[in-house]
Amino acid sequence: MPRTPGNAPKIVADTAAKAAAAPLLGWYDRHARVLPWRARKGERADPYAVWLSEIMLQQTTVATVGPYFMRFLARWPKVEALAAAPVEEVMKEWAGLGYYSRARNLHACAKTISSGYGGKFPEDVDGLSKLPGIGPYTAAAIAAIAFGKQATVVDGNVERVVARLFALRDPLPQVKPQIRARAATLTPANRAGDFAQAMMDLGATICTPKNPACNRCPLEAMCDAKAEDIAARLPARAPKKERPVRHGACFWLMKGEHVWLRRRPEMGLLGGMMEVPGSPWDSRAAEGAQPGLDHAPLKAEWKRVPGSVEHTFTHFHLVLDVYTATTRKKHVPGGGEWVPLGMLAGEALPTVMRKVAAHAMPDVGPLFAKR
Repeated sequence: MPRTPGNAPKIVADTAAKAAAAPLLGWYDRHARVLPWRARKGERADPYAVWLSEIMLQQTTVATVGPYFMRFLARWPKVEALAAAPVEEVMKEWAGLGYYSRARNLHACAKTISSGYGGKFPEDVDGLSKLPGIGPYTAAAIAAIAFGKQATVVDGNVERVVARLFALRDPLPQVKPQIRARAATLTPANRAGDFAQAMMDLGATICTPKNPACNRCPLEAMCDAKAEDIAARLPARAPKKERPVRHGACFWLMKGEHVWLRRRPEMGLLGGMMEVPGSPWDSRAAEGAQPGLDHAPLKAEWKRVPGSVEHTFTHFHLVLDVYTATTRKKHVPGGGEWVPLGMLAGEALPTVMRKVAAHAMPDVGPLFAKR
């Protein structure tokens, strides 16, 4: 591959022959994925739809996000409508998407745009970055896709494409600054939004983590990793640290056809979401201690359900014992509410609590699948 002569910085030399925009955009015009938040050819992108989808897509798959996006858009078609909604209702619609601070920030951002910006999104990266829940990646994505700004968008798919295109061997996450610098040299002034989406599509459909289809890639001729036959090994990843294990107990309390739920504190993990009452999640229990019944919401004939519920968070793995009991009491100490079983799927229950519900009472599992 030709290199720029002289004393030009290596990053400039490495990118001199990589005029990726033309072949990639030509490929995108023929093979772009049809996604519910994307503007059709010839139409302008809706900043609200772009923002909503990008927040939802953080650490979540396209297949998972699609139904959530459509429900949100049907219920709150404009940012002003989302801003006016009670945050509890937003959390209910978000339930199951995970990383629930995103939902709280989504609502806060909608309120800021509605009240402070007249319902209009800022059009540049700097202005977008000042909004709640919008970091460098999301700001660049909105600026490029919704407003055509020459902003460099780097998500996981783009990281993989760029690492291979330039054969960057350093492992993630330390290679990220190199990837961003190289990616910035590729972003064209025109059709920056299409280019960003083309890079994402390329990573999702051609330059995949395993078995990349290099023979179908529009950038094959300029890919250093392909030339060196190391594409499938990049980007390299530093060894993952083993997640610690925490243990706890949950208490499924029934009164007739109602179950007792409570709301978690606004701050902290799963903040503001509903939960089945339980004990603290204690790593010391992993050493052999069993969660006792002293954290049960009231005295009752608690019976432990055979097996356990397991759920992995970003920084730890959780194992929960589940106990069930019935009561005739109208009020339960500690706060909460009786929720009809038939309305359980509409509550803001995070995924781990949906697992608890299905473990305690298998008949409720299909209710969540219908959402």
